[in-house]
Parts: sequence; structure tokens; C-alpha cells
Amino acid sequence: MSAKNPTQSLGHLFEQNKAWAGRIRQQDPDFFLKLSQQQSPSYLWIGCSDSRVPANQIVGLLPGELFVHRNVANLVVHTDLNCLSVMQFAVDILKVRHIIVCGHYGCSGVLAALRRDRLGLSDNWLRHLQDVRQKHGKFLESVTGKSDAIAADRLCELNVIEQVVNVCHTSIARDAWERGQELVVHGWIYSLQDGILRDLNVTAAEFQETLPVYEAALAALSQ
Repeated sequence: MSAKNPTQSLGHLFEQNKAWAGRIRQQDPDFFLKLSQQQSPSYLWIGCSDSRVPANQIVGLLPGELFVHRNVANLVVHTDLNCLSVMQFAVDILKVRHIIVCGHYGCSGVLAALRRDRLGLSDNWLRHLQDVRQKHGKFLESVTGKSDAIAADRLCELNVIEQVVNVCHTSIARDAWERGQELVVHGWIYSLQDGILRDLNVTAAEFQETLPVYEAALAALSQ
């Protein structure tokens, strides 16, 4: 028996692509021509790889309007050249004006860190989330008594807050601010249950704001 061409089993995706492109061209016949000539997004989205969290659709933006980096649990790690390269390209080359770190409730990586589950190779990546859990261990223990679900939600929020700080501490963000470039870093979280975004109010428009907004965001969680 001859092997089936792999593309044959995914034909429905090609058909859906044609339908999608057709709808876009109906709305704007020159859309793809204009898009192919340049990209000038105002936003960099750093989000989770979770398939239930589609960046463009969540905020209602078309292709070309959102520069995107995604990884498991939306982490910003100072040794991750992938994430840093995306940030540098977005800030220095594309001149985005906003970096949005967006987590989501029900994140599998966050749940694994909270429960200390072993997943395999990805445990090494999620070690960074374990650090967040340990850093805020007393607070998480205080809410675990209410319910594990509440503790998981708080860790999802804490993770976003910590990653915003990580973004602000990169040489990329600091250099941009020092040269007077407009750049604002935001921390948001998304609910899978209703599709709504929530602003965690950890927004920094200059490096000096990082610590005050961080402390204010943490205080708000404890209320």
C-alpha cells in the first residue's frame, strides 16, 4: 500500500484558507497586496501557546496589526534568545508602541507549577514558573485554603505581573526608554470561559515606573 500524501489528510484546512482569503478580499480587494509590501504593527503580543488563546482574534485585529510571540505559559526569560529577538525586532525595527504580556486562566503550565506535576522535558521551561510560585508561596498558601481554583487563578495573574517586570528589565525596553522612544508595557489576562480580557493594571511607560506598578498590582491581588 502506498503512503498517503500528508497534504491530502489536511485538505479541509486548505479549503478553509481559500474561504478566509476570499472573505478578506471581498472586504478589501487590495488587502493582501498592501500587506505584502510592509508591516507596521503598533503592538507586540507575548502570550501563551495555548490553542484556545488566538491573539489576533481576541483583540479583533487583522493580519499585520499585531506582532506575536507565544510560548508555554507566556514566559519572558532573560536567556531566551527567541523571545528577546522578537522583542528587539518589534521595538527597534518595527517601532511598536505597546508590548502586551497576556496570560490566561486555566493555563496548563501554571497548573503544573502549582501542583508540582512532572510533565517531561517542559519541566525545565516551567522551572521559571516554579520560581514565581515559590516567590509568592505565602500568598498562594493563604488563598489555597479557599480553593485550588482560586490559587491557580492568582498564580496565572502573578505570572503575568512577573513577566511584565521581566520585559521592563530587558536591555531592549530600557534602551528604548533611554533614547526617548514611546513604549508602554502592559499585563493582561484572558478568560477562556467568557472570552473577555482583563487589565491587571501593571502598566509601565518608563523604567522608573516598574517597581511602583509592580507593588501596586501585587497589593491589588491581596485585597
